[in-house]
Amino acid sequence: MKLQRHGTIACLALTAALALSACGSDNQEPTSPSASGSTAASECASGTLNAQGSSAQKNAVDEWRKAYQQRCSGTTINYEGSGSGAGVQAFISGTADFAGSDSALKEDEQPKADARCATGPAIHLPMVIGPIAVAYNLPGVDGLQLKPGTLAKIFAGKITKWDDPAIKADNPSATLPSSTIQTVHRSEESGTTDNFTSYLSKVAEADWTFGKGKAWKAPGGTGSRGSDGVATSVKSTEGSIGYMEWSYAENGGLSMAKIQNGAGEFTELTAESAGKTIAGAKVEGTGDDLKMTIDYATTTPGAYPIVLVTYEIVCSKGNPADKLELIKGFLGYAASAEGQGSLTDLGYAPLPAEVQTKVQAAVENLS
Repeated sequence: MKLQRHGTIACLALTAALALSACGSDNQEPTSPSASGSTAASECASGTLNAQGSSAQKNAVDEWRKAYQQRCSGTTINYEGSGSGAGVQAFISGTADFAGSDSALKEDEQPKADARCATGPAIHLPMVIGPIAVAYNLPGVDGLQLKPGTLAKIFAGKITKWDDPAIKADNPSATLPSSTIQTVHRSEESGTTDNFTSYLSKVAEADWTFGKGKAWKAPGGTGSRGSDGVATSVKSTEGSIGYMEWSYAENGGLSMAKIQNGAGEFTELTAESAGKTIAGAKVEGTGDDLKMTIDYATTTPGAYPIVLVTYEIVCSKGNPADKLELIKGFLGYAASAEGQGSLTDLGYAPLPAEVQTKVQAAVENLS
C-alpha cells in the first residue's frame, strides 16, 4: 500500500473503528469557517509561532502549517522536527511556544514545564495517532513475521543472525539468509523510542531488560537522527531493521514486518489494523490534560499493537498575550474535522471523535 492510497483506505477503516465524524480527501482545499468543525479553527491572528519536537508528527504539522498559513494571511508557523526530548526542553526554556512530543512529560519534567507557564499547568493535547512500523531490508524475504520476544531479542542484541532459530520459528516458510542483523535506532531522545521501548517492556519483559524511555539504552546497533534518518539508514543497508513512524516507512517504500498481537496473530500494519488498537486508547489525564494510554497487549483480533499518540504540550494558562490567539487558532485548526481529516493521506490516523471533541474544548480554554 502506497502513501497516496491512505486517504481512501483509512476513511473506510477508521470511520468504523473510531466513529469519526469526518475523513479527508485527496488535495483537500481549505473550507469556510463554518465547515471546519471548530470555532477556534475559524479564528485567524497575525504573528509568528515557533515550535519544535517530535519528528513523527512533523509531516502532519507541515500539512497543518501550509493549510493554516493559506487560510490566515500574516501568520508564520515554524516547526523543527528536533525530536521529542529537544522539543520538551525548548518548551521548558521558553524558546518554543509549544512542543511536539510522542510521550507525556516525565515526572521531573512536569513541574519545570508548569513553572514555565507560571499561572497554570502545562497540558498534553493529543493531536496525531501514528503506528510505529518495524521496517527491514532483506531482499527475497517478504512478509517477515516477528513475535514480541523475537523482536525484543533482535534489538537487545541477543539475536544477531537472520537465520536464528527464533526467527525461523516465526517464519517457517521463509528462506532466511545467514547474514548479520544490523539494527537501527534513534540517536537522539525520541518519543518514538519511548513508545517502542514501552511496547517491548510491556509485552516482552523477559527478553527486554533495558526499560523504557526516550533515550536508547540497548547496546550495539546504529543510531540515526529522526524517523527520516532511521528510514534512510534501513533503506541503504541490506540486512538492517529499524523502528519508525509509519509514514516514513511508506514514503521510503520499505518492507514492514508483521507483529504478533495479544491474540496470537501476526498482523500486518494497515490503517484498519492500527485503528483497532487505537479504538482501545484511554484518556488518563484530568480536566484539559488529555494524556492517553494504549493497550500494547491488545487481544482484539486483527489489531496491530505498536501505536503511539503524539501530543502538543502547551500552557493551559500564562501563554503570552501577543501569541495566545494564534496558538488557539493554529491548534484549533489542527484539532478540527478538516485538520484531522487531512492526516489519513499522510499515513496517520485521525483522533477518535470523542477525543477530538475534548481537544477542541481544551484549546478553547487556553488563556
